Amino acid sequence: MTNLLRLYFIIILSLFAFAANSVLCRLALADGLIDPASFTMWRLLSGAATLALLCVFQFFKTKNTPIKMIWLEGSWLSALSLFIYAMGFSYAYVTLETGIGALILFGAVQLTLILFAVWAGQKLVVLEWFGLLVAFAGFAYLVFPTLSSPSLVGFILMTLAGIAWGLYTWRGKISSKPLFATTSNFVRTIPMLLIALAFIDTEGLKSASTEGIVLAVISGAFMSGLGYALWYAVLPHLSASLAAVLQLLVPVIATIGGVIFTNESVTLHLIIATLSVLGGVLLVILAKKRTPKNA
Repeated sequence: MTNLLRLYFIIILSLFAFAANSVLCRLALADGLIDPASFTMWRLLSGAATLALLCVFQFFKTKNTPIKMIWLEGSWLSALSLFIYAMGFSYAYVTLETGIGALILFGAVQLTLILFAVWAGQKLVVLEWFGLLVAFAGFAYLVFPTLSSPSLVGFILMTLAGIAWGLYTWRGKISSKPLFATTSNFVRTIPMLLIALAFIDTEGLKSASTEGIVLAVISGAFMSGLGYALWYAVLPHLSASLAAVLQLLVPVIATIGGVIFTNESVTLHLIIATLSVLGGVLLVILAKKRTPKNA
């Protein structure tokens, strides 16, 4: 019973960490405390440092984990996906509200994973196709007919971030040591970050406030670094369908966080879009769970 409660506690912490990333980013950017490039830089650097410390702790605990093994668990393609996700995430939240951004992100992640499964040869049943149609209709309803609420640019950037995170998650399934893989991938984003900063206006880096940097570091070190480590620790104890369903709670938590911390409002438009997107994805997940393996 104690182990079960501990598992539930870690799951709740992980989901709140994912949602907190959206709240922290929106808080920092909406108030002009920091620019998107600076937020991404501090988030990735602090995340890499935190994960590296966790690996050092693991190294001294087991004393049989060579540094080379940690590095080889990651890949440049996964790191690129992580980098695109982080950049798109930050720039999208310049114009998107917290709940809308989280809905687009996690909806795009789940749809990307479903489409990857189809590409890999998995056949969908009628209910799964219907769920996909409902989810895509929810995205269309979220953006159209105004193309201004939410921002179309923000929608596109967050969708790209979701697709990149979906690819990162898909590739992460092949890793037997997810903590080492995540650490390696975070570290690999640093040279990409340096290259990107060479082409980005760096005036924002100089004007970032202390409060904005603190929010970015909290997002990177705790919500991303520790949050991902906790989530990957519980994943082996969850079925794929349950893990996917649990992640659908993140946009709801983020929306509540946006109302509490950034004074955002919940509109009927957002509620209908959320029910459509998350409901459609949920239909796919439940249909997949009920479909016989030989189907």
